[in-house]
Amino acid sequence: MTRKFQIYAGLAALAVAGGGLYILSDRHAGHEMAKRLTDGAPVILPQLTANAAEGQGLFAENCAVCHGKNAVGTEQGPPLIHIIYETGHHGDPSFYRAVAQGVRGHHWRFGDMPAIDGVSEAEVGKIIAYIRETQRANGIN
Repeated sequence: MTRKFQIYAGLAALAVAGGGLYILSDRHAGHEMAKRLTDGAPVILPQLTANAAEGQGLFAENCAVCHGKNAVGTEQGPPLIHIIYETGHHGDPSFYRAVAQGVRGHHWRFGDMPAIDGVSEAEVGKIIAYIRETQRANGIN
């Protein structure tokens, strides 16, 4: 477990998601938040820029099967509208790398993410724009 994640998980971190305020107080709290989000809690959807709106469609086609509609997570993958994926912890390069190379599971109990074939770097940029704009609308900066 990385030191930065220990800080996120070990301290009582505040996260705004789905229009509500939640306290993350232990190392499994993020998983509990993911479970709550998969139970249908709403995510605030902002007025998207044109680039992010394209990214929303690309996300639905390539990512939603695991990360859920509006990136709220599923039983197969974590929510991306979550404080763990804020830019200071998982910057944009980590999203590009995850799509191109896959990623070893390290914050959640979902297992490893495989590389995603057929999604260009430009398309990943649009998906990131969608995720970031939606994160900001939900208090994740």
